[in-house]
Amino acid sequence: MSEILVLGAGRIGAAMAKDLAADPGGRVRVADASEKALSCLEGSGVELQVADLSRPEGLAPLLAGADLVVGALPSVFGFRALETVVSAGCRYVDVSFFSEDPLLLDGLARENGSVAVVDAGLAPGLSNLIAGHLVATWREVASFDCCVGGVPSRRKGIWEYAAPFAPTDVLEEYTRPARRREGGRTVVEPALSGLREMDLPEVGVMEAFDTDGLRTLLDTLPIPSMREQTLRYPGHALKVRLLLESGFLSPDPVEVSGQLVRPLEVTGRLLREAWRLHPGDPDLAVLHLEAEGSPDDGSPAREIWDMLDRNDERSGLSAMARTTGFTCTAVARRVLSGEWDRPGVSAPEHVGQDQRCFDGILADLVARGIHLSRRREPI
Repeated sequence: MSEILVLGAGRIGAAMAKDLAADPGGRVRVADASEKALSCLEGSGVELQVADLSRPEGLAPLLAGADLVVGALPSVFGFRALETVVSAGCRYVDVSFFSEDPLLLDGLARENGSVAVVDAGLAPGLSNLIAGHLVATWREVASFDCCVGGVPSRRKGIWEYAAPFAPTDVLEEYTRPARRREGGRTVVEPALSGLREMDLPEVGVMEAFDTDGLRTLLDTLPIPSMREQTLRYPGHALKVRLLLESGFLSPDPVEVSGQLVRPLEVTGRLLREAWRLHPGDPDLAVLHLEAEGSPDDGSPAREIWDMLDRNDERSGLSAMARTTGFTCTAVARRVLSGEWDRPGVSAPEHVGQDQRCFDGILADLVARGIHLSRRREPI
């Protein structure tokens, strides 16, 4: 019997734990510092453990006996958790959106015999898998354009938005400089740059703006032009810019009534309620990818991938928890079975270049009601 340890019992961690627990022949443990978060998993067939995962000394003792560790921690803890897990020689699959470069730990993971896959969510994650697949199967990929977002299916309130995960991680997307590739070189712009409107199938008009979601793709794949953008309902970027330009997203302390406070922390705390996605609230996860280049026949073509997923009323899972969590568990199954056994730290685009792994991951998603459409047109 295999033993799986899931780090984090938030929306995405809980979705992954339940999905993995449904597989025969496995034991799933879930660790989190919050007893309240863990209580939502009672009766789901998983073992619950209260633990401080913010420090290596709190995480390391939990690793004993784990055949696989799956990470769904806030971004601020992600890199340190990866370092702790690979130092112990454990196999690891993670969705944390941390700012550090995970490939810096590749050597450490190899030294300890660890097999790790990072950024294994929706985007980065599923988008990277597709990029890797295209590079492996096309003669040349000249450009890769990714647009992705999670939004409420009903537009209401001033924000017309609900955060599918921690608001602090969303705010980091809005403040971290966005990198893209132009003419083979990396270009850095402020997040929210490149604002444009897009009319997407079954969704309608949305706005797209640059965020830093390419991550490892900038270092791993020889695609001369790449861009990643976040999708929201029109008008969202302007509201965020008002916060940015007014200082509400600054990490630098300011004095208020004799106390030093960080505006970013206060804003994040207030938006936690304003952006709350309540259980059962209908939401959408949208992914739109466009790639141009020369496929196997050598003729210039554009390939377009689309995904639209909705929350599952029966299970109570949001669309973003489904698409992020189930991509991660699909990758985790490849690692647990030994189908993906490359030592070191791998990105999803590495896994996507393995046809068997790629097909298996897409099959897992289809089995859970997550479908991608794909069409090709000549240029």
